[in-house]
Amino acid sequence: MHKRQEGWWSPHVQRPMPIAIYGHFGFPILLFPTAMADFLEYERFGLIESLRPWIEQGVCKVYTINSVNADSWLNPHIPPRERIVRHIAYNRYVTEEVIPFIHADCRGHILVLTAGASLGAFHAANLFFQRPDLFAGTIALSGVYDLQAYSGGYFDEDCYFNSPVHYLANLNDGYWLPLLRRRQWIFLACGQGPYERPEATLQLSSILTAKGIPHVADVWGAEYAHDWPTWRVMMPHYVERVRQMGGVPVEYCC
Repeated sequence: MHKRQEGWWSPHVQRPMPIAIYGHFGFPILLFPTAMADFLEYERFGLIESLRPWIEQGVCKVYTINSVNADSWLNPHIPPRERIVRHIAYNRYVTEEVIPFIHADCRGHILVLTAGASLGAFHAANLFFQRPDLFAGTIALSGVYDLQAYSGGYFDEDCYFNSPVHYLANLNDGYWLPLLRRRQWIFLACGQGPYERPEATLQLSSILTAKGIPHVADVWGAEYAHDWPTWRVMMPHYVERVRQMGGVPVEYCC
Protein backbone atom coordinates (compact mmCIF):
# COMPACT_ATOMS: atom_id res chain seq x y z
CA MET A 1 0.00 0.00 0.00
CA HIS A 2 1.38 3.39 -0.97
CA LYS A 3 1.80 5.65 2.08
CA ARG A 4 3.48 8.95 2.76
CA GLN A 5 3.48 11.44 5.61
CA GLU A 6 3.53 15.21 5.44
CA GLY A 7 2.67 18.09 7.72
CA TRP A 8 3.04 21.77 8.48
CA TRP A 9 2.73 24.38 11.21
CA SER A 10 -0.93 25.33 11.45
CA PRO A 11 -1.60 29.03 12.03
CA HIS A 12 -5.13 28.17 13.13
CA VAL A 13 -4.33 25.71 15.92
CA GLN A 14 -0.79 26.99 16.54
CA ARG A 15 1.06 23.69 16.42
CA PRO A 16 2.59 21.22 13.94
CA MET A 17 -0.16 19.16 12.32
CA PRO A 18 0.97 15.99 10.51
CA ILE A 19 -1.10 14.18 7.91
CA ALA A 20 -0.79 10.64 6.52
CA ILE A 21 -1.86 9.79 2.98
CA TYR A 22 -2.70 6.23 1.95
CA GLY A 23 -3.12 5.33 -1.70
CA HIS A 24 -2.42 6.92 -5.06
CA PHE A 25 -5.83 7.51 -6.65
CA GLY A 26 -9.55 7.47 -6.00
CA PHE A 27 -12.12 9.62 -4.23
CA PRO A 28 -10.60 11.29 -1.16
CA ILE A 29 -11.66 10.29 2.36
CA LEU A 30 -10.68 12.49 5.31
CA LEU A 31 -10.57 10.47 8.56
CA PHE A 32 -10.96 12.19 11.94
CA PRO A 33 -9.44 10.38 14.94
CA THR A 34 -11.38 9.22 17.97
CA ALA A 35 -11.12 10.93 21.37
CA MET A 36 -7.54 12.11 22.10
CA ALA A 37 -5.85 9.97 19.46
CA ASP A 38 -3.48 11.04 16.70
CA PHE A 39 -3.30 10.86 12.93
CA LEU A 40 -1.84 7.33 12.93
CA GLU A 41 -4.55 5.82 15.15
CA TYR A 42 -6.51 4.28 12.27
CA GLU A 43 -3.35 2.58 11.03
CA ARG A 44 -2.37 1.28 14.49
CA PHE A 45 -5.79 -0.26 15.10
CA GLY A 46 -6.01 -1.96 11.71
CA LEU A 47 -8.70 0.12 10.06
CA ILE A 48 -6.40 1.28 7.27
CA GLU A 49 -5.49 -2.37 6.67
CA SER A 50 -9.21 -3.20 6.46
CA LEU A 51 -9.46 -0.67 3.62
CA ARG A 52 -6.40 -2.03 1.79
CA PRO A 53 -8.34 -3.61 -1.14
CA TRP A 54 -10.10 -0.32 -1.94
CA ILE A 55 -6.94 1.76 -1.45
CA GLU A 56 -4.72 -0.49 -3.56
CA GLN A 57 -7.31 -0.70 -6.35
CA GLY A 58 -7.45 3.10 -6.57
CA VAL A 59 -11.05 3.28 -5.41
CA CYS A 60 -10.23 5.74 -2.61
CA LYS A 61 -7.35 7.73 -1.23
CA VAL A 62 -7.36 8.15 2.56
CA TYR A 63 -6.09 11.14 4.53
CA THR A 64 -5.74 10.95 8.33
CA ILE A 65 -5.17 13.99 10.53
CA ASN A 66 -4.63 14.87 14.18
CA SER A 67 -7.34 16.23 16.43
CA VAL A 68 -7.13 18.90 19.13
CA ASN A 69 -9.71 17.18 21.34
CA ALA A 70 -7.26 17.01 24.24
CA ASP A 71 -7.15 20.81 24.22
CA SER A 72 -10.84 21.38 23.62
CA TRP A 73 -13.78 19.13 24.55
CA LEU A 74 -11.73 16.57 26.46
CA ASN A 75 -9.87 19.10 28.58
CA PRO A 76 -11.80 19.69 31.84
CA HIS A 77 -9.24 22.24 33.05
CA ILE A 78 -10.15 25.06 30.67
CA PRO A 79 -13.40 27.08 30.58
CA PRO A 80 -16.12 25.83 28.22
CA ARG A 81 -15.91 29.03 26.18
CA GLU A 82 -12.24 28.32 25.47
CA ARG A 83 -13.12 24.80 24.37
CA ILE A 84 -15.52 25.98 21.67
CA VAL A 85 -13.02 28.63 20.54
CA ARG A 86 -10.40 25.92 20.03
CA HIS A 87 -12.96 23.70 18.33
CA ILE A 88 -13.76 26.46 15.82
CA ALA A 89 -10.05 27.01 15.20
CA TYR A 90 -9.75 23.29 14.40
CA ASN A 91 -12.66 23.53 11.97
CA ARG A 92 -10.85 26.35 10.19
CA TYR A 93 -7.66 24.29 10.10
CA VAL A 94 -9.60 21.58 8.26
CA THR A 95 -11.47 23.83 5.82
CA GLU A 96 -8.71 26.37 5.14
CA GLU A 97 -5.59 24.19 5.36
CA VAL A 98 -6.38 20.49 4.96
CA ILE A 99 -8.92 20.80 2.16
CA PRO A 100 -6.64 22.96 -0.04
CA PHE A 101 -3.85 20.45 0.62
CA ILE A 102 -6.11 17.58 -0.53
CA HIS A 103 -7.15 19.51 -3.62
CA ALA A 104 -3.52 20.12 -4.52
CA ASP A 105 -2.62 16.49 -3.80
CA CYS A 106 -5.49 15.23 -5.98
CA ARG A 107 -4.80 17.86 -8.65
CA GLY A 108 -8.41 19.00 -8.62
CA HIS A 109 -11.27 20.32 -6.51
CA ILE A 110 -13.24 17.10 -6.19
CA LEU A 111 -15.37 17.07 -3.06
CA VAL A 112 -13.98 15.18 -0.06
CA LEU A 113 -15.82 12.48 1.92
CA THR A 114 -15.47 12.88 5.69
CA ALA A 115 -15.36 9.85 7.97
CA GLY A 116 -14.68 8.90 11.55
CA ALA A 117 -15.67 6.83 14.55
CA SER A 118 -16.83 7.92 18.01
CA LEU A 119 -15.79 11.57 18.55
CA GLY A 120 -14.31 11.41 15.07
CA ALA A 121 -17.81 10.72 13.75
CA PHE A 122 -19.04 13.92 15.37
CA HIS A 123 -16.29 15.96 13.70
CA ALA A 124 -16.84 14.25 10.35
CA ALA A 125 -20.60 14.80 10.39
CA ASN A 126 -20.47 18.33 11.78
CA LEU A 127 -17.99 19.59 9.21
CA PHE A 128 -19.88 17.95 6.37
CA PHE A 129 -23.23 19.41 7.42
CA GLN A 130 -21.64 22.84 7.90
CA ARG A 131 -19.83 22.83 4.55
CA PRO A 132 -21.51 20.66 1.90
CA ASP A 133 -19.86 22.97 -0.62
CA LEU A 134 -16.52 21.37 0.36
CA PHE A 135 -17.59 17.86 1.30
CA ALA A 136 -19.40 15.15 -0.66
CA GLY A 137 -20.85 13.31 2.32
CA THR A 138 -19.88 11.50 5.48
CA ILE A 139 -19.40 8.04 6.94
CA ALA A 140 -20.10 8.59 10.65
CA LEU A 141 -19.75 5.55 12.90
CA SER A 142 -20.89 5.31 16.53
CA GLY A 143 -21.24 9.05 16.89
CA VAL A 144 -23.16 11.44 19.13
CA TYR A 145 -24.30 14.57 17.32
CA ASP A 146 -25.50 16.74 20.20
CA LEU A 147 -22.57 18.90 21.29
CA GLN A 148 -23.95 19.11 24.81
CA ALA A 149 -22.66 15.55 25.29
CA TYR A 150 -19.16 17.07 25.28
CA SER A 151 -19.74 20.62 26.53
CA GLY A 152 -20.94 19.68 30.00
CA GLY A 153 -24.13 21.65 29.51
CA TYR A 154 -22.44 24.83 28.29
CA PHE A 155 -24.23 26.02 25.17
CA ASP A 156 -23.65 29.41 23.55
CA GLU A 157 -24.34 30.52 19.98
CA ASP A 158 -21.11 28.99 18.67
CA CYS A 159 -21.98 25.70 20.35
CA TYR A 160 -25.39 25.79 18.70
CA PHE A 161 -23.84 26.16 15.25
CA ASN A 162 -21.53 23.19 15.94
CA SER A 163 -24.26 20.88 17.22
CA PRO A 164 -25.80 19.12 14.21
CA VAL A 165 -29.03 18.04 15.91
CA HIS A 166 -29.70 21.68 16.80
CA TYR A 167 -28.78 23.66 13.70
CA LEU A 168 -30.06 21.05 11.24
CA ALA A 169 -33.46 20.91 12.94
CA ASN A 170 -33.90 24.63 12.25
CA LEU A 171 -32.20 24.78 8.85
CA ASN A 172 -34.39 26.41 6.19
CA ASP A 173 -31.72 28.30 4.26
CA GLY A 174 -32.37 28.55 0.53
CA TYR A 175 -28.77 27.69 -0.37
CA TRP A 176 -27.46 25.21 2.20
CA LEU A 177 -30.55 23.01 2.56
CA PRO A 178 -30.95 22.35 -1.20
CA LEU A 179 -27.21 21.65 -1.38
CA LEU A 180 -27.46 19.06 1.39
CA ARG A 181 -30.42 17.48 -0.37
CA ARG A 182 -28.20 16.91 -3.42
CA ARG A 183 -25.54 15.05 -1.48
CA GLN A 184 -26.00 11.30 -1.91
CA TRP A 185 -23.26 9.92 0.33
CA ILE A 186 -24.46 10.29 3.93
CA PHE A 187 -24.00 7.12 5.99
CA LEU A 188 -24.73 6.95 9.73
CA ALA A 189 -24.16 3.70 11.57
CA CYS A 190 -23.75 2.26 15.04
CA GLY A 191 -24.09 -1.04 16.84
CA GLN A 192 -26.24 -2.07 19.78
CA GLY A 193 -23.41 -3.54 21.82
CA PRO A 194 -21.63 -2.16 24.91
CA TYR A 195 -21.11 1.61 25.02
CA GLU A 196 -22.96 2.21 21.78
CA ARG A 197 -25.71 4.87 21.64
CA PRO A 198 -28.04 3.95 18.78
CA GLU A 199 -30.51 6.61 19.92
CA ALA A 200 -28.00 9.29 18.84
CA THR A 201 -27.83 7.91 15.30
CA LEU A 202 -31.61 7.59 15.14
CA GLN A 203 -32.09 11.13 16.45
CA LEU A 204 -29.93 12.60 13.71
CA SER A 205 -31.56 10.36 11.10
CA SER A 206 -35.01 11.57 12.15
CA ILE A 207 -33.96 15.20 11.68
CA LEU A 208 -32.45 14.50 8.25
CA THR A 209 -35.63 12.71 7.19
CA ALA A 210 -37.76 15.65 8.31
CA LYS A 211 -35.56 17.99 6.25
CA GLY A 212 -35.67 15.82 3.14
CA ILE A 213 -31.94 15.12 3.24
CA PRO A 214 -31.22 11.66 1.75
CA HIS A 215 -29.12 9.39 3.91
CA VAL A 216 -28.61 5.85 5.16
CA ALA A 217 -28.92 5.16 8.89
CA ASP A 218 -28.10 1.63 10.01
CA VAL A 219 -28.26 0.18 13.50
CA TRP A 220 -26.20 -2.99 13.53
CA GLY A 221 -26.67 -5.85 16.01
CA ALA A 222 -25.82 -6.35 19.66
CA GLU A 223 -22.52 -8.03 18.72
CA TYR A 224 -21.21 -4.65 17.50
CA ALA A 225 -19.74 -2.73 20.43
CA HIS A 226 -18.19 0.73 20.60
CA ASP A 227 -14.77 -0.57 19.64
CA TRP A 228 -12.34 -1.17 16.80
CA PRO A 229 -13.59 -4.60 15.67
CA THR A 230 -16.92 -2.91 14.86
CA TRP A 231 -15.38 -0.04 12.94
CA ARG A 232 -13.01 -2.32 11.01
CA VAL A 233 -16.11 -4.04 9.63
CA MET A 234 -18.31 -0.99 9.17
CA MET A 235 -15.90 1.35 7.37
CA PRO A 236 -15.11 -1.01 4.46
CA HIS A 237 -18.84 -1.79 4.16
CA TYR A 238 -19.70 1.86 3.56
CA VAL A 239 -16.68 2.59 1.37
CA GLU A 240 -17.90 -0.27 -0.80
CA ARG A 241 -21.38 1.29 -0.82
CA VAL A 242 -19.84 4.52 -2.13
CA ARG A 243 -17.93 2.57 -4.77
CA GLN A 244 -21.14 0.84 -5.88
CA MET A 245 -22.72 4.26 -6.25
CA GLY A 246 -19.93 5.22 -8.65
CA GLY A 247 -17.70 6.93 -6.12
CA VAL A 248 -17.72 10.71 -5.94
CA PRO A 249 -18.05 11.79 -9.59
CA VAL A 250 -15.71 14.42 -10.96
CA GLU A 251 -18.64 16.74 -11.70
CA TYR A 252 -19.10 17.20 -7.95
CA CYS A 253 -16.49 19.90 -7.69
CA CYS A 254 -16.10 23.05 -5.67
